[in-house]
Amino acid sequence: MMKKVLSNPLAIIGFAIIASIMLLALVAPFIAPYDPDAIDVKAILLSPSTSHIMGTDGLGRDVFSRMLYGARISLMVGFVAVGIATAIGIVLGAIAGFYRGWVDTVIMRIVDVMLSIPSFFLILAVIAFLSPSIWNIMIVIGLTSWMGVTRLVRAEFLSLRNREFVLAAQVLGAKDARLIFTHLLPNSLTPIIVSSILGIASAVLLESGLSFLGMGVQAPQASWGNILTDGKEYIQFAWWLSLFPGLAILLTVLGYNLLGDGLRDAYNPRSNQH
Repeated sequence: MMKKVLSNPLAIIGFAIIASIMLLALVAPFIAPYDPDAIDVKAILLSPSTSHIMGTDGLGRDVFSRMLYGARISLMVGFVAVGIATAIGIVLGAIAGFYRGWVDTVIMRIVDVMLSIPSFFLILAVIAFLSPSIWNIMIVIGLTSWMGVTRLVRAEFLSLRNREFVLAAQVLGAKDARLIFTHLLPNSLTPIIVSSILGIASAVLLESGLSFLGMGVQAPQASWGNILTDGKEYIQFAWWLSLFPGLAILLTVLGYNLLGDGLRDAYNPRSNQH
């Protein structure tokens, strides 16, 4: 599988993009030329130059420094939100696929109801009752994004439930927990990983959209979404405030999608990829 991924140039490009952005986010405190929250009234809306390579915003803050710290926020939201969604999806999908019957019916009807509600509007409705902090955003995105993982894990468990190695373990007296965690779940991990990688891209987009609408990460904390929000007021003459965070979001989502597609092609035995 790894050979297939490494032979896929698009997957390699996606991995390189993600690795680069993650590295920049990790070393942000060491390479950021300015304090991301430092206001300088003498440097308001300066265009990109050698002293401010991505210009400054309406408060004189360095956009490059805020972009670096914003990468940490956006990626953290993606990872934590997808971690919550994946954990919930694995538990519910495993229960539904393993026990089947009425348990499966109840869980899948809940999934159907959740899928019938537009997730973005559901998140907006929940955030409206809570303070729009970064932790609330991560939790809400995670609690409203588990349905796809649940359906995927359920399908994998249903396909593996009657395989010979599972039946043999059952005959030998293996308990339900051992069957689930030792035999079924490890053999279902690859599609779960692929789904999680693609889910991070969706979570980054959701966080950016919420921050752009003022319902996400709040100032002065920097995220790509609220940098975009600041830029919309000056878009006619301060193009850099919209261009750089927009490109960062585009590249991040593109990177995760390319890597996820590469892993999915490698996992699919019917794929015509390399």
